[in-house]
Amino acid sequence: MIGELAFASKRIFLGETFLAQYSCNINTLREDLAGKTVAIVGNARSLSDQSFGPDIDRCDLVIRMHAAPLPRTESHGTRTSWLALGMPVPQNIIDGRKPDRLLWMAKKRKRLRARFANAKGFYLHPKTEWDRMADELKAPPTTGIMLIDLVARSEAVEIHLFGFDFFTSLSLSGRRTAAQVPHDFTAEKHFVQKLVAQDQRVVHHTDTH
Repeated sequence: MIGELAFASKRIFLGETFLAQYSCNINTLREDLAGKTVAIVGNARSLSDQSFGPDIDRCDLVIRMHAAPLPRTESHGTRTSWLALGMPVPQNIIDGRKPDRLLWMAKKRKRLRARFANAKGFYLHPKTEWDRMADELKAPPTTGIMLIDLVARSEAVEIHLFGFDFFTSLSLSGRRTAAQVPHDFTAEKHFVQKLVAQDQRVVHHTDTH
């Protein structure tokens, strides 16, 4: 297994050619999603006030992101099938979530670590996919919106979105406000609204129950 220093050096000098050897193909991910019910769990603080935990855990695949905070089983559930990263997170969080796949969604590769690339089921999201979403949104896409787009382009049978309020309640994984991040949350909200209207598989869960 390659160490961090050697990995960083090869990442810099060999770029995508070097990194590609660690990643499964995007079509492999789509095959894994085919026929599945999928929960994509965002980190909106408002999710903590809801009771979607059982609904999340009932899905075949549960995709969380970044530090994947789990403040309450009742609101967030317990399972993590895939963990998507746009930034480094401590290894103890990954170990605690025990994902079957680790996904690196950020276009920037300089924060990608060897320990991520060596993880089980590692996937590196193509830069071209990031660029496509940035062009559509006219802003850098969040990890969440890229996941939604990725799953929607698969043959998943149901796609359930939890914990996405487009930064209205801020994020459980940080303290920054919408003005302090480079994303366009209005554009991402419209993207999801359009997707829900056009694709009957996609359900955006927002009401407390």
